Order: sequence, then structure tokens, then C-alpha cells
Amino acid sequence: MNQTSDKKRGGKFWAWFWMILGILYFFLPLVATFLFSLRAKLGVLSFTAYQHVFNDSNFIYNFSYSVLWGVLTIIVGVLIFVPTAYLIRLKLPKFRLPVEFITMLPFVIPAIVYVFSLVRTFSQPPLLIVNSPALLVAGYVILSMPYMYSAIDTGLRAIDVQTLTEAGQSLGAGWGTILFKIILPNIRTAILSGAFLSFAIVIGELILAQYLVKPAFAPYMTYLIQQKAYEPAAMAIISFALTWAAMGIIQFIGRGSEQGQIAGGH
Repeated sequence: MNQTSDKKRGGKFWAWFWMILGILYFFLPLVATFLFSLRAKLGVLSFTAYQHVFNDSNFIYNFSYSVLWGVLTIIVGVLIFVPTAYLIRLKLPKFRLPVEFITMLPFVIPAIVYVFSLVRTFSQPPLLIVNSPALLVAGYVILSMPYMYSAIDTGLRAIDVQTLTEAGQSLGAGWGTILFKIILPNIRTAILSGAFLSFAIVIGELILAQYLVKPAFAPYMTYLIQQKAYEPAAMAIISFALTWAAMGIIQFIGRGSEQGQIAGGH
């Protein structure tokens, strides 16, 4: 018994040790960046750098465009990947592995190669859309594809797609009604997870917006790094706070949907 209890204590000690080490490794650089961002005034800790960022019209301009690109990316991604994952889950299970392989390609293809391919392909007739925002949004959809598709596919695995579809058909529902009024509400949390991950990617992505010459948050931050000292650190903290706020919204909405489903079940 003593040996067993000693092993359990040793296991807990190392578990806490590695967890604390990981937390320190993650948060210490953030704390250092935050403290550096407060030193815009010599000898005084202040939020001067944050004031400069928020008072800069270019920040609002570029961040607003990044939000727009993010929202459009999420909408297009949902419209493409929800029907695709649903169809594969319901009718074409043998295509699941090839499609999953395709969705992972953005992890292995460098963004710089991807953007030059886009520019070369769509800068000549009849596909002359290199200056269109649609090309940028399409590029973001591809970059966020591994996260959005995986989240949706995971959500579909958690529900009985076949039974829900048959129940909808027995009540006279068409495919559009089944997909958007039956399947979609049941994978809402999964879609939100993929959506906010996609949003975080759009906010932090540099290569596409820079080489397609479109206003965005990351190119503006790169410009500040070249021109300023403390404002880039402030923007890094702002970006981190926005990402964690998005994750908090996921948790809040997901918990609310789970409670709603439990209440509905009772």
C-alpha cells in the first residue's frame, strides 16, 4: 500500500511539475511582452503604446478589413465544408480518407508557394481576378480548411447523421431543410470552434494579404515593427487578447448549447 501511495504521489508531482513548466514557458514571454509594451514613457509604466495604437486610424482601417475577411472566410467555409462533410459521412464514406488528405495539404505547402501560385494562375485571362478580394478570401478558406473541416467532421461524428436524415425525410423535409435546419443546429458548437480558429488564422496571416496587396491586420503589424518600438508589442498583446476572447465565446456558446440540448432532452 505504501509503495502504491508513493507512486501516486510521485506521479502527481511530475504531472504538476510539467504542467507548471508548460504554463511558465507559455506565459513568461507574454508577460515580458506586456511589460515591454508599458514602457513607452521613460521610467513610467503606462498604456501610452496602446493609446497610440487605438488612436491610429490605420489600425482601425486594417483591423476592420481583417474582421471582414475573417467573417467572409467563415461564411464561405461553412457553405462549402458542411455539405461536403455531411455528404461524405452519409453517402460517400470511401472518399473520407482522400478528402482528409486534401484538407491537410495547407500544413505541408508553404504559404509563399501557395500565394505565388495564386498570383500566377489568376493574373491572366480568362481568370483575371488577382486584384479581387474574392481571391484573398478564397485563399483564406484554403488555409483554414484543415481546422474548419476537421471541426465539422468531428461534430458530425458525434451525432447520428443517418437517423436524423431519415427522420427528416419521413417528415417530408428536403435536402436543404435537413442540412440547415436539422444537421446544422446539432453541430453548432463544432462549427463555432472551426469558425473561431479560422478567424484567428485570418487575423494573424501575413503572406496572402501582403503579396495580394490587401489591407489586413498582420501586414500593418509588420509595418509597425519596422517603424516603432513599443506599439508592435502592444498589438501582439491585443491580438492575443482577441484570440482568447474568441475561445471564451466558444466555451460560453458551447456550454449554453449543451445545456439547451439537455433541457430539451428532459
